[in-house]
Amino acid sequence: MKIAVVGSGTMGNGIAHTFSQFGHLVNLIDINQDALDRALKTIDKNLQRQVERGTLTADKKVEVLLNIVTFTDLKSGLADVDLVIEAATEDLGLKLKIFKDLDTFAPAEAILASNTSSISITKIASVTSRPDKVIGMHFMNPVPLMKLVEVIRGYGTSDETSSVVVNLSRGLNKTPTEVNDYPGFIANRILMPMINEAIYSLYEGVAGVEEIDTVMKLGMAHPMGPLQLADFIGLDVCLSILSVLYDGFGNPKYAPCPLLVNMVAAGKKGIKSGEGFYQYTNGTKEIKVSKKFSKADLLS
Repeated sequence: MKIAVVGSGTMGNGIAHTFSQFGHLVNLIDINQDALDRALKTIDKNLQRQVERGTLTADKKVEVLLNIVTFTDLKSGLADVDLVIEAATEDLGLKLKIFKDLDTFAPAEAILASNTSSISITKIASVTSRPDKVIGMHFMNPVPLMKLVEVIRGYGTSDETSSVVVNLSRGLNKTPTEVNDYPGFIANRILMPMINEAIYSLYEGVAGVEEIDTVMKLGMAHPMGPLQLADFIGLDVCLSILSVLYDGFGNPKYAPCPLLVNMVAAGKKGIKSGEGFYQYTNGTKEIKVSKKFSKADLLS
């Protein structure tokens, strides 16, 4: 199957990597050539790690890279594909614009999927002439390693479209899980309130950053504490998803913590900005609590 991936950021390059590794031809599309070049470097680096771990041969690495072709022109990149996966920023207006264009330029029989983590598939499908072929394929980060694909059926998604996407996901050695189209779906409807409550616990002075994360890691067997996970996801992304939940349900339990709102406004977005609840001076290998939340700073 020939795949187009629209957006070459963290999720887009991970999706392209995964499909190409399983033998699919991938058109990776982005309006920015520099972003595409960075994506290919990231894919190359991640493949090399697999080679060094012995999970991939050097010849297979070359084959995977050759399966990926980059485009800055959407129409050219969509010319003869069977499936399009949109992996752009989590912004409703942007996604609606992209899907109008996908509907215009992609072959009539192509399935249009979104990697959205919270935005309504039904709303996205409403701007197309093929709502039966619009579906959510929510991959988890890092895509090559994480097994789950949350498959979201919009109001008009056909059984045939859902079946194709479920079987395709299994062919990537993933575990597809079908859910219905309500705000946050399942993954983020459960995860984001937990992260938000952890931020509220910090905001209200119940415990510090390390203490909150330690309780959840050691007490609940989570591999990563909720505040570190928020940094990993991106605090701006967390805020966006919570806003979708709050707007969609009108329930105050989803209201983003004021501390989260202020941090995003200040540009403290987590790993991507070098600082969130933790500081990432030397990347993710050596992290320490942000000075803003260190005990010495709080006591001063």
